[in-house]
Amino acid sequence: MDLDLLFLLIAVFFLSCGGTWGLRALALRYGLLDIPNRRSSHNLPTPRGGGPALLLGLYMGGGYLAMTGGMTIPHVFGLGACGLGIAAAGLADDLFRLSVARRLVLHFACTFAAVYFFLPLDQLVGKLDGFIPLFAVRILMVVGIVWLLNLYNFMDGIDGLAGGEAVSVALGAGIILLFMGETENFLPLLLVLAAAALGFLVWNRPPARIFMGDAGSGFLGFCFGILALLTASSTGLNLWSWGILLGTFLVDATVTLVVRLMRGEKVYQAHRSHAYQILARRTGSHGRVTIGYMAANWLFLFPMAWLAASQPEYGPLLLIFSYAPLAILCILTGAGRTND
Repeated sequence: MDLDLLFLLIAVFFLSCGGTWGLRALALRYGLLDIPNRRSSHNLPTPRGGGPALLLGLYMGGGYLAMTGGMTIPHVFGLGACGLGIAAAGLADDLFRLSVARRLVLHFACTFAAVYFFLPLDQLVGKLDGFIPLFAVRILMVVGIVWLLNLYNFMDGIDGLAGGEAVSVALGAGIILLFMGETENFLPLLLVLAAAALGFLVWNRPPARIFMGDAGSGFLGFCFGILALLTASSTGLNLWSWGILLGTFLVDATVTLVVRLMRGEKVYQAHRSHAYQILARRTGSHGRVTIGYMAANWLFLFPMAWLAASQPEYGPLLLIFSYAPLAILCILTGAGRTND
């Protein structure tokens, strides 16, 4: 790692950490608090809306990379400008509580613009054309990213989980790129993302002193979705690997949604029946659950993702092998069924 990048990562970390401290002070002053209710996983009123500090660090680092040639203009618009739209929608929801329909319209509009107009995804579209009809490829990309940004928001419910996942996934993807010898295009951006998330995590680790809010969690889901498409289009870090790296979040959120749909519940209503929420109540500890999810990421999912990148022909099998035990554990935990 060159010194310029190292100093950039340190600056991003402290900017995110200091910004989170500042936002926490503002939230306390103006009463922007998450008040515990029947669907909460916390017991004390806690400041919320810390996500913009994470974005501040990330955009500062990304801006520097753009000026030094580390990001192209399409990346700046597709990831930066459209991502800012996602963050703005989340911030509006944090402050004013947007309806589900309005949020989804904004999510689809920003994601559609990124996938159809700004990002250089022609190579990936061409790769997938043999498996999926061409007209459906970009539609599936848009729907997939919108689902990912929303499920990331769903999974931001206990101390340290969403921030820890961001650090874990970004570092995991970066390490795979590093050992594949593909260090120029996306590795610096992934490290900047990890540094920004780590700065936020200083204040969000259990017991959390501030929550991320939709502005941060939705943006992180969007960011990972876009980065997955970009790296799969131009590097050896394929979609199978990304799906595996994000496995704990993807499986928990998806199993919970499917079970609730099968039970005829209103899936757009707030609840606390995700596996991680149930485990937090049963263990009486957010920290243990967060550590458990991170351990699953590094001890189980990361090796599988590495194999999927180095042996892409086995990617689908490795994805299934990675998801099956996670899905079984979620079902046994009672995901989607236990809400009390």
